[in-house]
Amino acid sequence: MASSSTKLSVKLLIDSKRQKVLFAEASKEVTDFLFNLLRLPLSTVIRLLSKDGMVGCLGNLYQSVENLSDTYMQPNQCKDVLLKTRAPVISALLPSKNDCDDDNLETSFYTCPNNGNYNNCGYNVTCDNQTRCPRCNCAMSKVISYVGNKVAEDVFRKSGYVKEVVTYMVMDDLVIQPMSTISSITLLNKFNIKEVGALEEKVVELGITQGVNILKASLQSKMVLTSVFLKNITGS
Repeated sequence: MASSSTKLSVKLLIDSKRQKVLFAEASKEVTDFLFNLLRLPLSTVIRLLSKDGMVGCLGNLYQSVENLSDTYMQPNQCKDVLLKTRAPVISALLPSKNDCDDDNLETSFYTCPNNGNYNNCGYNVTCDNQTRCPRCNCAMSKVISYVGNKVAEDVFRKSGYVKEVVTYMVMDDLVIQPMSTISSITLLNKFNIKEVGALEEKVVELGITQGVNILKASLQSKMVLTSVFLKNITGS
């Protein structure tokens, strides 16, 4: 589960004249966090950013489902299927917005207590023990263990996605590649950097606030690192 004390360090290389982050030197943990954004369900993204913080119409779509009466839903469906989709892996740099406590995954899922007494009872699972069984209309209050996501989280926390043997270069637009001297020089040439004195190194913290801001900026801009970190760095 995310903690407000979870923080990582990132070293930025800044073009002080253009007020732009050229790239960041990122550890394995930071790179794993960025790659993990690809696994977030859209409903989770909307909840993390809030409906008002979404660009475009997805926030309206989310709110439409929220406002829709259960009367209009199919008897074997509930709105939580759309609104509260669980992220396969919860990053330590994103706040948990799941209704089921991550520390109690094994005791927070329910099925129909009449499993075996009615046809197909027990084939449905819910996080809410007040949900009615679509077959017999009883409250789905029988606790069951669901360990799939817990296993996925344990594997991610132990190994992540990328190896630790190198430092990774994260561009302002979140292009990521292994860092090398040649790639750094190539990038400086690409940005037409003539004066080395105009470059500034700055170590910044990456915590939950910055993690959410990166998620939001990645949906709005191609200058993600600049928009998230540079304002505080320059004091503007």
